[in-house]
Amino acid sequence: MELAGRNALITGGASGIGLASARRLVEAGMRVALMDRDEAALAAAVAELGDSALAIPGDVASEADVTAAWTRARADLGPLHLAFANAGVGSGPALFAPRVAWDWVLSINVGGVVNVMNAVLPEMLERDEGHLVMTASLAGLGGVPGMGPYVASKFAVVGLAESVAHELVARGSRVGVSVLCPGFVRTQIAESDRAMGPALRAAVPVDEASLAAARAAVAAGIDPAEVASAVADAVVTGRFWILPHERVALRTTEQRLAWMRGGPMPGIDLARAARR
Repeated sequence: MELAGRNALITGGASGIGLASARRLVEAGMRVALMDRDEAALAAAVAELGDSALAIPGDVASEADVTAAWTRARADLGPLHLAFANAGVGSGPALFAPRVAWDWVLSINVGGVVNVMNAVLPEMLERDEGHLVMTASLAGLGGVPGMGPYVASKFAVVGLAESVAHELVARGSRVGVSVLCPGFVRTQIAESDRAMGPALRAAVPVDEASLAAARAAVAAGIDPAEVASAVADAVVTGRFWILPHERVALRTTEQRLAWMRGGPMPGIDLARAARR
């Protein structure tokens, strides 16, 4: 799909991978609608991007908010050709995580993707044109300690994207789908507790050791601009897998296969997922 002259909706668009992707797409001649719950960051992002960007405050976990965002973006920009379901939050360990923590992570990381998909695909299918990008993670290709709900959510997104890809092929559709599986990127994912309300923050135990390790790995990660370039290239070429840390992604998959065949449980080195 050519980018120039086209329109996009990006959730989680006020920072990190979402904002970097908006910059890259605007450079390529697109107009972008950015959806984010952080209104101050959203205003700053749109001020930076100028007339090519539209700010839409909202929560991706809300089906109504996502539907309203799609409707407004389409009304202000015209037909939307690209949707990037990118907003997401991190988590702590699976062990002893209360149900409210699971519900919160899954409502955003999985429910948000489903909300975007349900909002955008009907019109894309009717036009037989468009592309949907879903953000997963290397954590959606292999389990790691210290972030169980997050890992579960990203495995779900990978499986969802694969299923949608098969269904689009079965329909003979020209609509494309990609799944983004980066390792650590210099974003605010390790500060996800900022998005929790007071009640949820009080109910979710904090594993300081896991949090410190995650923050260190994120700080050592790649620049979001590298991920944005990979996303744009995948949309142009119609590629399904977007693997900014390709070597680690393939090695993770090889180790899981060896484990399935009776080999040893893979060792986990979080620092490895910060390197290309």
